[in-house]
Amino acid sequence: MELSFPKKPFRTHGGAAVPHRKHTAQTESVVMPVPGEVAIPMQMHVGAPCTPLVKPGDLVTVGQKIGDSTGFVSAPIHASVSGKVKAIQKIQLCGGGYGDAVIIESDGKMELCPDLKAPEVSDLKSFLKAVRESGLVGLGGAGFPTHVKLNVPEGKSVDTLIINLAECEPYLTADNREALENTANVLDGVFAVKKMLKLSRGVIAVESNKPQAIQQLSAMLAADKRNADGSVGVLPLRATYPQGAEKVLIKACTDREVPMGKLPADVGCIVMNITSAAFLGGYLKDGIPLIKKRLTVDGGAVSQPKNVIVPIGARVRDVMEFVGMKEEPAKILVGGPMMGMAVPSVDVPVQKQNNGLLFLSESEAHKPDVTACIRCGRCVMGCPMHLVPTKLETYANAKDVAALQEYDIMDCMECGTCAFNCPAGRPLVQAIRIGKALVKAGGAKK
Repeated sequence: MELSFPKKPFRTHGGAAVPHRKHTAQTESVVMPVPGEVAIPMQMHVGAPCTPLVKPGDLVTVGQKIGDSTGFVSAPIHASVSGKVKAIQKIQLCGGGYGDAVIIESDGKMELCPDLKAPEVSDLKSFLKAVRESGLVGLGGAGFPTHVKLNVPEGKSVDTLIINLAECEPYLTADNREALENTANVLDGVFAVKKMLKLSRGVIAVESNKPQAIQQLSAMLAADKRNADGSVGVLPLRATYPQGAEKVLIKACTDREVPMGKLPADVGCIVMNITSAAFLGGYLKDGIPLIKKRLTVDGGAVSQPKNVIVPIGARVRDVMEFVGMKEEPAKILVGGPMMGMAVPSVDVPVQKQNNGLLFLSESEAHKPDVTACIRCGRCVMGCPMHLVPTKLETYANAKDVAALQEYDIMDCMECGTCAFNCPAGRPLVQAIRIGKALVKAGGAKK
């Protein structure tokens, strides 16, 4: 039975009224010049790391596969520049950890690999193979290999594709620019996934603070012959954080709730970031793998905020030099201010799943003084997962694993809504992360 398209979004619980600060929403993307050197990590995805397929001294071309793994949950990695492999060494990554990387000295030519061509896709098997070979992972920040997500487990029935253009974090506009600048590729990706997985409907979910994207996507869908039945449409959402979180988005678009420990496929849904859909639409036509990424570069220390298209493996300092700084940043974040990570060094490279670089001024990076919890309940009212963050903080500090499990700590998605809403400035998310680590360690020990 065909599913009807939702007339309006369903109500979701909690959230936070974060400031939008979408300074670059109307700023057309610019391409950063090729840096003299890139450092391409061998793990930019959830799952097994890749093994380098090249060695120092090898000449490589743009799009050439330079890393791969036999693991199912993994994704190959490709050269983002042409040139010579300078070294293979461990480097520090955005999260502070270390991993192997292929260091390529650019020749400035950006010569394409001669083996690149559009993949031959005739059925689901060849489609999933093509998705894997493209190197695509979740580009909204999660980094989950897309071919695994699209490989629906036997026994699961999926009917709805949800394309995520909530982009609810402050500052970030990279996905919005993708929708405006590559609309045709977005729709090609959507219809390819819908056709290959035999889905009944596609919902492009867009927060209402992106009227231009809503209008442009709606107009192109109305004119697209592939959408004669109207099974793919745009659903405007209220602009509130964390509207783009997977479980929140599914609830808003379908009124279905993903149970703890379950995946979107368990409630008949697949969620894709809009930039992932656009990349896939382009890859099926030209065969160029994932070698570059659009970043929103913003923050009080930036001279002129921009959306910048950057080769994967370019270092943070290269991006800094390109956009220009008006003052020394007090803190650098990869991602948004709610769920992003502090960058430990300007030498860390840009990875596939990065969507923003924020160079914060001293006032923006200032941490409020922590005071005693006043039991106001704002963290509980705001939690989209119906958790009790104050209890989780208490039990994490007490290292009470049983109580942490009783209060469903593993269902926390670390969105930061509780900490943002807290008038006492409690470090709730940090405590919850410690609590999760305790639960995982306890489970492993058992």
